[in-house]
Amino acid sequence: MSLKGLYAITDEHLTPHSSILQQVQEALHAGVSIVQYRNKNVSDEKAEPVCRGLQALCREYNALFIIDDRAELAQRIGADGLHIGKEDIPLKRARELFPKGIIGVSCYGSVIKALKAQEEDADYVAFGSFFPSPTKPHSGVVSLEVLKEAKKQLRIPICAIGGINAANIHQVAACRPDMISLVSAIFEGNVAHNVTQLKQGMKL
Repeated sequence: MSLKGLYAITDEHLTPHSSILQQVQEALHAGVSIVQYRNKNVSDEKAEPVCRGLQALCREYNALFIIDDRAELAQRIGADGLHIGKEDIPLKRARELFPKGIIGVSCYGSVIKALKAQEEDADYVAFGSFFPSPTKPHSGVVSLEVLKEAKKQLRIPICAIGGINAANIHQVAACRPDMISLVSAIFEGNVAHNVTQLKQGMKL
């Protein structure tokens, strides 16, 4: 298992708890290699059984399972990874709570922030949004040049996220990020069809 390929992120509206396991299984079966559970609206207590189910699915498909912003939960269930953004706990604290797993850090449009995260032992960094994002409409759009610069300066894997879909994924893939992360472009509509289209778009 490595930090490469299509990276699916769940969403409280597009992947409600009633259907999330089925939707993620369809995504994994179609070729997603990393899954992140992200839901800011439920307690760890409610999230835990869902995360355990997702983790079991990821293991079945030899994929990585990452939890957004819940370090204690990630540690408790032995998740593969944890992802943190600017409003979450600092990286050093995340590493104390989650000492052995993968930690990814959102760096938006800043290669400087990414270099600092690399120094502090982040395992990967994420940049974006590169296009207007339906799930994060207020996030700023950054240039694809950020990915090119990041590839030159960083040793750790990089992830592109934000507004990426089947129509524009080829532009992102041309910049050679290690991972391309999507939410609505995977989980809106027919999941298996979406993933197939995205994988075709990634091939240069």
